[in-house]
Amino acid sequence: MKSHKVYFEDKGLVPYKECWDYQLSQFHEMVDRKKQSKGLMHQTPAHKTPTESRLIFCSHPHVYTLGKSGHEENLLLTESELKFHGAEFYHINRGGDITYHGPGQIVGYPIFDLDFFFHDIHKFIDKLEDAIISTLASYGILAGRGPKGFTGVWIDWENPEKARKICAFGMHTSRWVTMHGFALNVNTNLEYYKHIIPCGIDDKAVTSMQAELGKRIDEEEVKLKLKSEIQKELGIQAFS
Repeated sequence: MKSHKVYFEDKGLVPYKECWDYQLSQFHEMVDRKKQSKGLMHQTPAHKTPTESRLIFCSHPHVYTLGKSGHEENLLLTESELKFHGAEFYHINRGGDITYHGPGQIVGYPIFDLDFFFHDIHKFIDKLEDAIISTLASYGILAGRGPKGFTGVWIDWENPEKARKICAFGMHTSRWVTMHGFALNVNTNLEYYKHIIPCGIDDKAVTSMQAELGKRIDEEEVKLKLKSEIQKELGIQAFS
């Protein structure tokens, strides 16, 4: 880990396509660097060609994204209706079905080289989920992993009739490099979820920190807490 830098960036409100292109450039640069040094892949992390992981926080103007295994019919708006609601739509290469991004949401994009952490994408997602669960707990919100068969972080996850998702996950990996990530609803306008079948799940609700606590939440404070919890869960001594 000493030879591996992890950079943190907060891009604020940024158009989805602009941030997606940035993610792709960072992701491909890291993957290409690893391909070029594949002769060193069996050496210990300390002796491999250094790569630089990156954690990006941002939010997006209204946009719907559909994962590679998703179903376009889960978007309930026509092209003209998308324009009416001021929203965009993109079909992308992450896992999962359809989801919404918008103002009031903290989107996290970890572009990490798991060679320097552990070769287990499920463990990596678990660590990120644990960081989000701990952050929510600091606000008095009891959350956990989804009901069996469902991804993300949920409230009342043990009660199928009341379970509601507060944070969605969808990731993509190649050569143990990750991209895409999670979307935590803080002060999100939940009305936009009515125009999709979120994550392809038609019998579960979506919620936000604001909805759970009945008041607007300081998003900058949540970012600081979440960043600290991610650092703790992944054993990152400090972000560069």
